[in-house]
Amino acid sequence: MRPDEERKLASGLFNRVWELMEKPRRTREEDDEMIHAAHASRYHWGVAGKAENLARGEWQISRVYTVVGRGEPAVAHAQRCLEICEQQGLADWDIAYAYESLARAHKTAGHTAEAKKFKKLARAAGELISEAEESEHFQEDYATL
Repeated sequence: MRPDEERKLASGLFNRVWELMEKPRRTREEDDEMIHAAHASRYHWGVAGKAENLARGEWQISRVYTVVGRGEPAVAHAQRCLEICEQQGLADWDIAYAYESLARAHKTAGHTAEAKKFKKLARAAGELISEAEESEHFQEDYATL
């Protein structure tokens, strides 16, 4: 498959996951589809994406697992998101969301102290987001922690 086809597939799957996450009620089958589509999107970004696509893919997988109430895989993928950000020097929006995903994942897993720690880091990183629209979007998500 050509890189442009990989990116198109990754993007389409990423968007499908958002559609499913935003549904007020999902069936068990839709939860399964959401999980599999998030992993598939991340796979295709791994073939043809940039570092930020990889981090955001891991973020999305973590978020999906929090939505379905599965803390352990949510923490693992949030941690991977942070690792990619740190290894690749990603900052601003990406590092703020890495911390946000760790706070949300640890909360889902019942790790109160870790959730509080990463929530504070997310807040501090969120205040450094330079783009106004991205900052506003982050603050909306942060408020749901």
